[in-house]
Amino acid sequence: MSLLSSIVPSLNRTPASTREASRDLGPTLKPAYELNETAEGFALTVYLPGVEHSGLDIQADAENLTIVGRRTWKRPDGWTSLYRESDDATYELTLAHDNIVDLDKVQAELRDGVLRVALAKTEAVKPRKITVS
Repeated sequence: MSLLSSIVPSLNRTPASTREASRDLGPTLKPAYELNETAEGFALTVYLPGVEHSGLDIQADAENLTIVGRRTWKRPDGWTSLYRESDDATYELTLAHDNIVDLDKVQAELRDGVLRVALAKTEAVKPRKITVS
């Protein structure tokens, strides 16, 4: 069991074998991300350096949240790289959420290569106070 699964068992990384076979992204990188849970939902921060709005694709369904980020930087003509810290591969992150996320209330913001996604929990899984008579 991974650390993420032990902290938040209902929101964990989906194995690469469950990806859609129809998409051909080529080699992909798993971006660095942070996931925090509150009583109202989850706050997801994904680090996507070099990705702009036009290269970002976020899809959510009843089971998975998938984030794909493509870098838009093109190598200038006649340019020779001496050292590269990162590859030009596409970022891909898939998180399984076991139908606990209200898909109508998902909000996302991309600024300076940092994607912040607010995932609201469905009403059925939010904690409730029960009064005793």
